[in-house]
Amino acid sequence: MQDANLPIEYIKRTRHYYRTLGYGAPYQWAHNTDAPFTALTKPLSQCTVGIVTTAAPYQIDKGDQGPGADYNSTVKFFDVYSASTDVEPDLRISHIAIDRDHTKADDINAYFPLNALKRAADNGVVEKVAPHFFGLPTNRSQRTTIDTDCQKLLSLCKQDQLDIAVLVPNCPVCHQSVSLAARTLETNGIVTVIMGCAKDIVEHVCVPRFLFNDFPLGNSAGKPHDKECQYQTLLMALNLTVTAIQTNTTMQSPYEWSSNHAWKDDYSNPDRLTAEEIAIRRKAFDAAKSIAKKLKQ
Repeated sequence: MQDANLPIEYIKRTRHYYRTLGYGAPYQWAHNTDAPFTALTKPLSQCTVGIVTTAAPYQIDKGDQGPGADYNSTVKFFDVYSASTDVEPDLRISHIAIDRDHTKADDINAYFPLNALKRAADNGVVEKVAPHFFGLPTNRSQRTTIDTDCQKLLSLCKQDQLDIAVLVPNCPVCHQSVSLAARTLETNGIVTVIMGCAKDIVEHVCVPRFLFNDFPLGNSAGKPHDKECQYQTLLMALNLTVTAIQTNTTMQSPYEWSSNHAWKDDYSNPDRLTAEEIAIRRKAFDAAKSIAKKLKQ
């Protein structure tokens, strides 16, 4: 049984899950023991801040992507994208392995902190919100992420003259992708902070700054429908860009999801599935992989 006081070990849990589904050698997660570090050289109130998300733009012709939707592989994206921050976008996370049992993804502000960032700019915490936000693909290929996706993201961040990038992942592999991106951005002089829920994965990759929210996956930016939690969560992340004096700095948010910690035992836990349920999940996963492969071609 999962210790309620400890975060889920997603690397261990997902390896057990896919091994039980019948897959072979476990996925090798990116691992480093040190990370690049760029110190903030100006006051936070003079900084341009941008958001990097792994959420996907809504596609009206691609089936259910609404709150509580099942995994929808048809809306998975494979290229870094850029969109305006002038208006709130319609972004969904139905394409990734979020916690679908204990959260519904029915509040975009819980996984995309644009409104909180605009509030911070209005309050003078930061100078301005970058003119664009950026979408980073969830890619199991670390080489593709590093050599292709991170380089394109870096170019876009430089075009918007970002001082700080706030990276917000959702699923386990998302956490790896944004961690690799943070390393690339820091190497090239852009300060980063990750807001995430998969502590073991982010720390395994090794990043400069990480605000850990011990919430179900899909809520990296705060509790859904709790604007004050979302705003304070963003402020904690921004504050890390000022207070962190060395790489691999992790801060845990004091917010608690609930007094019931059943979600920690439930997520992708094959020990709680029947043989029939395991077979159904294997079939669904194979089908999703097949669709994603065709889309990528």
